[in-house]
Amino acid sequence: MFKLGFIGCGNMATAIMNGAVKSNFLKGEEICVFDVDTEKANLLKESLGVNVLSSASDVAESSYAVVLAVKPQVFPVVLPQIKDGVTKNDTAIISIGAGKTLNYISSFFEDYTPVVRVMPNINAKVGASMSAVCGNENADEELLNFTKELCKSFGDVVELPESQFSIFGVIAGCSPAYAFMFIDSMARGAVLNGMSKEQALKISAQAVLGSAKMMLESEENPWALINSVCSPGGTTIEGIATLQNEGFDKAVMDAVQASYEKDKRL
Repeated sequence: MFKLGFIGCGNMATAIMNGAVKSNFLKGEEICVFDVDTEKANLLKESLGVNVLSSASDVAESSYAVVLAVKPQVFPVVLPQIKDGVTKNDTAIISIGAGKTLNYISSFFEDYTPVVRVMPNINAKVGASMSAVCGNENADEELLNFTKELCKSFGDVVELPESQFSIFGVIAGCSPAYAFMFIDSMARGAVLNGMSKEQALKISAQAVLGSAKMMLESEENPWALINSVCSPGGTTIEGIATLQNEGFDKAVMDAVQASYEKDKRL
């Protein structure tokens, strides 16, 4: 019996497995995988020592929990294939498929099947994801704790009601792109004043990384931290005033709202 199985070995599944093994949450031999692209599966076998099985059903039948790491549009094909294996072994389902609800996933299995949804973000690739977790009524504390510890192996995690998954997806899933855009804009401002783009990007990215760390580790609210950087009549308050005059706050809030409204239309 394997502790965790993966159906699909794409970028996110690979990031999760890398985090789980490199953090010593799981050993490679405790993981089994299946992917129709056997090359992807075999690469993970070579790099992490995972077990490659011959079918999705075998993974479901052989694991305590199985991670659905295929594209959401493939769920209607894959889920019926693993139903018998899930039922035979009382396997728990952990889905990372965007937009597929607990009720939707549960409808393919027996009424008693435990199902958990996980929404990671792209930063899982560098072990710094922000993930959300929720479970159906059959997901007990043991399964939820296992899932949260798995998420902590490649970043951090919060447990949320499923009703908040859409807005979570915006502020955790879309925001890396917003942050990349902010970093690039900072760097271009430096390039305008004579610095190389490569050096400016490194400086800007590290400054944002440090600021995020300070925010997470501080008991101060964001404006208290902003005020601590702003000297009277100084350069920082001049920049803050310009950002506010140019509508920075509203632009960010509007971006969040636009992404949220788009998510609801999908």
